[in-house]
Amino acid sequence: MSAGSEAVRSLDWQRLFLGDFDLLFYAEIVLRTTLILVWLLLLLRVAGKRGVAQLSPLELALVIGLGSAVGDAMFYAEVPLLHAMLVMALVVGFQRLVAHLIISREKVETFLEGTPVELVRDGVIQLGGLSTSTLSYEDLFERLRPQGVRQLGQVQRAYFEQDGQLSVFCWSDKQAPPGLPIVPPWDLLPPAPLPRGFSGPAACLRCGRVKEVAPGEDPTSCGCGGLKWTAAVRDPLGLPEDDSGAQRPAP
Repeated sequence: MSAGSEAVRSLDWQRLFLGDFDLLFYAEIVLRTTLILVWLLLLLRVAGKRGVAQLSPLELALVIGLGSAVGDAMFYAEVPLLHAMLVMALVVGFQRLVAHLIISREKVETFLEGTPVELVRDGVIQLGGLSTSTLSYEDLFERLRPQGVRQLGQVQRAYFEQDGQLSVFCWSDKQAPPGLPIVPPWDLLPPAPLPRGFSGPAACLRCGRVKEVAPGEDPTSCGCGGLKWTAAVRDPLGLPEDDSGAQRPAP
Protein backbone atom coordinates (compact mmCIF):
# COMPACT_ATOMS: atom_id res chain seq x y z
CA MET A 1 0.00 0.00 0.00
CA SER A 2 1.41 3.41 -0.96
CA ALA A 3 2.44 5.93 1.66
CA GLY A 4 -0.29 8.27 2.80
CA SER A 5 -3.12 5.95 1.77
CA GLU A 6 -5.60 4.86 4.37
CA ALA A 7 -4.97 1.38 5.76
CA VAL A 8 -7.58 -1.26 4.99
CA ARG A 9 -8.87 -2.95 8.13
CA SER A 10 -9.45 -6.67 7.65
CA LEU A 11 -12.97 -8.07 8.20
CA ASP A 12 -14.52 -4.63 8.35
CA TRP A 13 -18.10 -5.79 7.72
CA GLN A 14 -19.44 -2.39 6.71
CA ARG A 15 -16.61 -1.89 4.19
CA LEU A 16 -16.92 -5.52 3.06
CA PHE A 17 -20.64 -5.33 2.22
CA LEU A 18 -21.66 -1.66 1.97
CA GLY A 19 -18.58 0.49 1.49
CA ASP A 20 -18.57 4.21 2.19
CA PHE A 21 -21.52 5.08 -0.05
CA ASP A 22 -25.02 6.37 0.58
CA LEU A 23 -28.06 4.29 -0.37
CA LEU A 24 -28.73 6.41 -3.47
CA PHE A 25 -25.57 4.96 -4.98
CA TYR A 26 -27.38 1.62 -5.38
CA ALA A 27 -29.84 3.30 -7.75
CA GLU A 28 -26.84 4.55 -9.70
CA ILE A 29 -25.50 0.98 -9.90
CA VAL A 30 -28.81 -0.15 -11.43
CA LEU A 31 -28.63 2.66 -14.01
CA ARG A 32 -24.95 2.11 -14.81
CA THR A 33 -25.34 -1.67 -15.20
CA THR A 34 -28.40 -1.31 -17.44
CA LEU A 35 -26.74 1.25 -19.71
CA ILE A 36 -23.52 -0.77 -20.01
CA LEU A 37 -25.38 -4.00 -20.85
CA VAL A 38 -27.55 -2.30 -23.48
CA TRP A 39 -24.42 -0.69 -25.00
CA LEU A 40 -22.60 -4.04 -24.92
CA LEU A 41 -25.44 -5.79 -26.76
CA LEU A 42 -25.47 -3.06 -29.41
CA LEU A 43 -21.71 -3.38 -29.91
CA LEU A 44 -21.93 -7.18 -30.15
CA ARG A 45 -24.69 -6.79 -32.74
CA VAL A 46 -22.45 -4.52 -34.79
CA ALA A 47 -19.51 -6.93 -34.38
CA GLY A 48 -21.50 -9.51 -36.35
CA LYS A 49 -21.84 -13.27 -36.14
CA ARG A 50 -18.24 -13.92 -37.06
CA GLY A 51 -17.11 -12.20 -33.87
CA VAL A 52 -19.46 -14.14 -31.58
CA ALA A 53 -19.50 -17.56 -33.26
CA GLN A 54 -20.87 -20.36 -31.02
CA LEU A 55 -22.28 -17.82 -28.54
CA SER A 56 -25.26 -15.58 -29.05
CA PRO A 57 -24.69 -11.86 -28.31
CA LEU A 58 -26.88 -12.24 -25.21
CA GLU A 59 -24.84 -15.20 -23.92
CA LEU A 60 -21.57 -13.37 -24.54
CA ALA A 61 -22.88 -10.26 -22.75
CA LEU A 62 -23.83 -12.46 -19.79
CA VAL A 63 -20.33 -13.99 -19.65
CA ILE A 64 -18.61 -10.59 -19.88
CA GLY A 65 -20.92 -8.92 -17.36
CA LEU A 66 -20.72 -11.68 -14.75
CA GLY A 67 -16.98 -12.12 -15.22
CA SER A 68 -16.28 -8.46 -14.58
CA ALA A 69 -18.61 -8.21 -11.57
CA VAL A 70 -17.26 -11.38 -9.96
CA GLY A 71 -13.59 -10.61 -10.62
CA ASP A 72 -13.65 -7.07 -9.23
CA ALA A 73 -15.34 -8.16 -6.01
CA MET A 74 -12.82 -10.96 -5.52
CA PHE A 75 -9.65 -8.93 -5.93
CA TYR A 76 -10.32 -5.31 -4.98
CA ALA A 77 -10.86 -4.47 -1.31
CA GLU A 78 -12.53 -1.16 -2.19
CA VAL A 79 -15.37 -2.94 -4.06
CA PRO A 80 -18.12 -3.84 -1.56
CA LEU A 81 -19.61 -7.32 -1.96
CA LEU A 82 -23.15 -6.00 -1.96
CA HIS A 83 -22.38 -3.83 -4.99
CA ALA A 84 -21.02 -6.81 -6.91
CA MET A 85 -23.92 -9.03 -5.82
CA LEU A 86 -26.39 -6.38 -7.02
CA VAL A 87 -24.63 -6.09 -10.38
CA MET A 88 -24.63 -9.89 -10.79
CA ALA A 89 -28.34 -10.07 -10.00
CA LEU A 90 -29.04 -7.25 -12.46
CA VAL A 91 -27.03 -8.96 -15.21
CA VAL A 92 -28.91 -12.25 -14.75
CA GLY A 93 -32.24 -10.44 -14.52
CA PHE A 94 -31.44 -8.47 -17.68
CA GLN A 95 -30.55 -11.72 -19.46
CA ARG A 96 -33.85 -13.32 -18.44
CA LEU A 97 -35.80 -10.26 -19.58
CA VAL A 98 -34.10 -10.11 -22.97
CA ALA A 99 -34.44 -13.89 -23.42
CA HIS A 100 -38.18 -13.55 -22.78
CA LEU A 101 -38.42 -10.71 -25.33
CA ILE A 102 -36.53 -12.79 -27.89
CA ILE A 103 -38.99 -15.66 -27.47
CA SER A 104 -42.10 -13.49 -27.49
CA ARG A 105 -41.13 -10.84 -30.05
CA GLU A 106 -39.57 -11.85 -33.34
CA LYS A 107 -38.37 -8.30 -34.08
CA VAL A 108 -36.24 -8.33 -30.92
CA GLU A 109 -34.69 -11.65 -31.91
CA THR A 110 -33.96 -10.39 -35.43
CA PHE A 111 -32.40 -7.18 -34.11
CA LEU A 112 -30.16 -8.87 -31.53
CA GLU A 113 -29.23 -12.09 -33.32
CA GLY A 114 -29.73 -11.20 -36.98
CA THR A 115 -30.99 -13.58 -39.66
CA PRO A 116 -29.35 -16.43 -41.60
CA VAL A 117 -27.38 -15.30 -44.66
CA GLU A 118 -27.15 -17.29 -47.88
CA LEU A 119 -23.52 -17.64 -48.94
CA VAL A 120 -23.65 -20.22 -51.75
CA ARG A 121 -26.47 -21.11 -54.15
CA ASP A 122 -26.03 -23.89 -56.71
CA GLY A 123 -22.25 -23.62 -56.61
CA VAL A 124 -22.16 -19.82 -56.96
CA ILE A 125 -20.91 -17.57 -54.15
CA GLN A 126 -23.43 -14.91 -53.16
CA LEU A 127 -21.09 -11.94 -52.97
CA GLY A 128 -23.62 -9.72 -51.17
CA GLY A 129 -24.08 -12.32 -48.45
CA LEU A 130 -20.33 -12.81 -48.14
CA SER A 131 -19.85 -9.07 -47.66
CA THR A 132 -22.70 -8.83 -45.14
CA SER A 133 -21.19 -11.67 -43.11
CA THR A 134 -17.73 -10.01 -43.14
CA LEU A 135 -16.22 -13.30 -44.33
CA SER A 136 -13.36 -13.64 -46.78
CA TYR A 137 -13.15 -16.30 -49.48
CA GLU A 138 -10.72 -18.31 -47.37
CA ASP A 139 -13.04 -18.01 -44.35
CA LEU A 140 -15.84 -19.53 -46.42
CA PHE A 141 -13.68 -22.23 -47.96
CA GLU A 142 -12.17 -23.08 -44.57
CA ARG A 143 -15.68 -23.75 -43.23
CA LEU A 144 -16.69 -25.77 -46.31
CA ARG A 145 -13.71 -28.11 -46.42
CA PRO A 146 -14.49 -29.88 -43.09
CA GLN A 147 -17.90 -30.71 -44.63
CA GLY A 148 -16.11 -32.69 -47.33
CA VAL A 149 -16.55 -30.01 -50.01
CA ARG A 150 -13.76 -30.08 -52.58
CA GLN A 151 -15.34 -27.84 -55.22
CA LEU A 152 -18.29 -25.44 -55.12
CA GLY A 153 -20.37 -27.41 -57.63
CA GLN A 154 -21.05 -29.87 -54.80
CA VAL A 155 -22.88 -27.18 -52.78
CA GLN A 156 -26.61 -26.68 -53.31
CA ARG A 157 -26.96 -24.15 -50.49
CA ALA A 158 -24.74 -22.80 -47.72
CA TYR A 159 -26.17 -20.57 -44.97
CA PHE A 160 -24.35 -18.54 -42.35
CA GLU A 161 -26.56 -19.13 -39.32
CA GLN A 162 -27.44 -16.75 -36.49
CA ASP A 163 -25.00 -18.48 -34.13
CA GLY A 164 -22.10 -18.09 -36.55
CA GLN A 165 -22.14 -21.69 -37.78
CA LEU A 166 -22.27 -22.70 -41.45
CA SER A 167 -25.07 -25.01 -42.64
CA VAL A 168 -24.17 -26.79 -45.89
CA PHE A 169 -26.45 -28.81 -48.20
CA CYS A 170 -24.64 -30.75 -50.91
CA TRP A 171 -25.44 -32.77 -53.98
CA SER A 172 -24.43 -36.42 -53.94
CA ASP A 173 -21.09 -37.14 -55.59
CA LYS A 174 -22.81 -38.48 -58.71
CA GLN A 175 -25.14 -35.48 -59.03
CA ALA A 176 -22.61 -32.73 -58.35
CA PRO A 177 -21.67 -30.72 -61.46
CA PRO A 178 -18.10 -29.42 -61.92
CA GLY A 179 -17.28 -26.26 -60.00
CA LEU A 180 -14.63 -23.96 -58.60
CA PRO A 181 -11.98 -26.03 -56.76
CA ILE A 182 -11.34 -25.06 -53.13
CA VAL A 183 -8.92 -27.94 -52.45
CA PRO A 184 -5.98 -27.58 -52.00
CA PRO A 185 -6.40 -24.32 -50.05
CA TRP A 186 -5.63 -21.36 -52.30
CA ASP A 187 -2.93 -20.15 -49.89
CA LEU A 188 -1.04 -23.37 -50.64
CA LEU A 189 -1.83 -23.77 -54.33
CA PRO A 190 -3.84 -21.07 -56.16
CA PRO A 191 -6.12 -22.33 -58.98
CA ALA A 192 -4.27 -22.45 -62.29
CA PRO A 193 -5.39 -20.04 -65.03
CA LEU A 194 -6.98 -21.52 -68.13
CA PRO A 195 -4.34 -22.93 -70.51
CA ARG A 196 -4.24 -21.69 -74.08
CA GLY A 197 -6.71 -23.58 -76.28
CA PHE A 198 -8.76 -24.76 -73.27
CA SER A 199 -12.28 -26.04 -73.89
CA GLY A 200 -14.82 -27.27 -71.38
CA PRO A 201 -16.36 -25.96 -68.16
CA ALA A 202 -14.59 -22.96 -66.62
CA ALA A 203 -15.27 -21.39 -63.21
CA CYS A 204 -15.08 -17.71 -62.35
CA LEU A 205 -12.50 -17.12 -59.62
CA ARG A 206 -14.61 -14.34 -58.09
CA CYS A 207 -17.99 -16.04 -57.67
CA GLY A 208 -17.57 -19.65 -58.85
CA ARG A 209 -20.09 -19.40 -61.69
CA VAL A 210 -19.43 -22.06 -64.33
CA LYS A 211 -19.68 -21.54 -68.08
CA GLU A 212 -18.86 -23.79 -71.02
CA VAL A 213 -15.91 -22.57 -73.05
CA ALA A 214 -15.79 -23.55 -76.72
CA PRO A 215 -12.47 -24.51 -78.36
CA GLY A 216 -10.46 -21.36 -79.05
CA GLU A 217 -12.89 -19.14 -77.13
CA ASP A 218 -11.53 -16.56 -74.72
CA PRO A 219 -13.92 -16.27 -71.73
CA THR A 220 -15.31 -12.79 -71.27
CA SER A 221 -16.05 -11.14 -67.93
CA CYS A 222 -18.49 -12.88 -65.59
CA GLY A 223 -21.78 -11.33 -64.54
CA CYS A 224 -20.22 -10.63 -61.13
CA GLY A 225 -17.47 -8.55 -62.73
CA GLY A 226 -14.81 -11.25 -62.42
CA LEU A 227 -12.25 -11.49 -65.21
CA LYS A 228 -10.21 -14.52 -64.14
CA TRP A 229 -11.22 -18.13 -64.80
CA THR A 230 -9.95 -21.59 -63.95
CA ALA A 231 -10.94 -25.06 -65.06
CA ALA A 232 -14.08 -26.30 -63.29
CA VAL A 233 -13.60 -29.81 -61.93
CA ARG A 234 -15.67 -32.52 -60.28
CA ASP A 235 -12.88 -33.63 -57.96
CA PRO A 236 -9.70 -31.55 -57.63
CA LEU A 237 -7.94 -34.48 -55.92
CA GLY A 238 -9.26 -37.16 -58.27
CA LEU A 239 -8.29 -38.26 -61.75
CA PRO A 240 -8.10 -35.69 -64.57
CA GLU A 241 -11.13 -35.39 -66.84
CA ASP A 242 -11.47 -35.61 -70.60
CA ASP A 243 -13.42 -33.09 -72.69
CA SER A 244 -16.72 -34.85 -72.01
CA GLY A 245 -16.31 -34.46 -68.24
CA ALA A 246 -15.68 -38.17 -67.66
CA GLN A 247 -12.68 -39.02 -65.53
CA ARG A 248 -9.84 -40.72 -67.34
CA PRO A 249 -6.61 -42.30 -66.10
CA ALA A 250 -3.70 -39.93 -65.72
CA PRO A 251 -0.99 -40.36 -68.39
